[in-house]
Amino acid sequence: MTISDSIQAMAPEVAAWRRDIHRHPELQYDVHRTAGLVADLLRQFGCDEVVEGIGRTGVVGVIHGRPGPRAIGMRADMDALPIEEATGLAYASTVRGKMHACGHDGHTAMLLGAAKNLARTRNFTGDAVVIFQPAEEGGAGGKAMLDDGLMDRFAIEEVYGMHNMPGIAPGHFALRPGPLMASSDVFDIEITGKGAHAASPHNGIDPILVAAHIVTSLQSVVSRNADPLDSAVISVTSIRAGETYNVIPGSARLQGTCRALTPDMRDLLEKRLVEVSELTAQALGASAKAVYKRNYPVTRNHASQTKFCAEVARRVAGFDNVDTETVPVMGAEDFSFMLEARPGAFIFIGNGNTAGLHNPSYDFNDAILPAGISYWTRLAEARLAQ
Repeated sequence: MTISDSIQAMAPEVAAWRRDIHRHPELQYDVHRTAGLVADLLRQFGCDEVVEGIGRTGVVGVIHGRPGPRAIGMRADMDALPIEEATGLAYASTVRGKMHACGHDGHTAMLLGAAKNLARTRNFTGDAVVIFQPAEEGGAGGKAMLDDGLMDRFAIEEVYGMHNMPGIAPGHFALRPGPLMASSDVFDIEITGKGAHAASPHNGIDPILVAAHIVTSLQSVVSRNADPLDSAVISVTSIRAGETYNVIPGSARLQGTCRALTPDMRDLLEKRLVEVSELTAQALGASAKAVYKRNYPVTRNHASQTKFCAEVARRVAGFDNVDTETVPVMGAEDFSFMLEARPGAFIFIGNGNTAGLHNPSYDFNDAILPAGISYWTRLAEARLAQ
């Protein structure tokens, strides 16, 4: 790796920030302590502007380089997950039922490190805008910041994001042009049958049987309606019906998620899920109402910016340590909203052979902090070169 001595020297301080955030996890928009810490540090670094409360609890810092008209945004997420930590680490979560199980503590710390370095050197032309976002985990905090005028207010022309990834070697990078992460939608299916004694099923319409048929039939959407080369997922994750042994209930409820890597596939999943659910119930004498809710869109990298990010990553990690054709993942990311608003790219940084994301035993790998700081610093300096 090519990492400057000054950035290497920052690593213990940045790790201390990361572990402090890790000890005090906060969920979705309720990131007041974390946002306050971020804002205080940005002011200490000498950022020219520090604005709080964008997207409810988001923080934005602006660092002026040499005079110039361009501005780019670099984004980190701040929120944790409602998971009980099982690491046993000295800096483990002090809040019961909450932990940084996705590495947002590390993302925040790396971007803070880069902000400190950029505010010190200012070796670029224009504005480096550092964006600290709440509510990535299901709250669409990225969209909330956009709705508050993030891009126009700070004249951001391009936007960039980064996420750690277990299973990739520490400090290596992976990305691809086009779809990198899937859309994430949810559905509720309410089935109405007719209750009866379990010994006399002919006197009722069993919604549990209908639910079972719907679950099975939904699997045909991906296997028979979707192009086999166009990835898609329908997962039923909850079935609720009945309360006792000898009563057929009058209703049942299914819940789940749909994932796709293209807008057309997303449209197909919604259309067929509603049709299959409601018509299957009708065929069995019941009725069903399927409600499909769109959450995060596809995270789609822009080609030119992806190529640029790969070049920056190679300067940090070496040519052979950057995968530019990584396989897309079916997880979702609300940085997708920002990539719909401005051109840019999202990149993975390797976390090593650690527990997976959203796992009670997961921990961000502090050894990759210098690589992340270097990536952000070099990205700003190269994209805002004179």
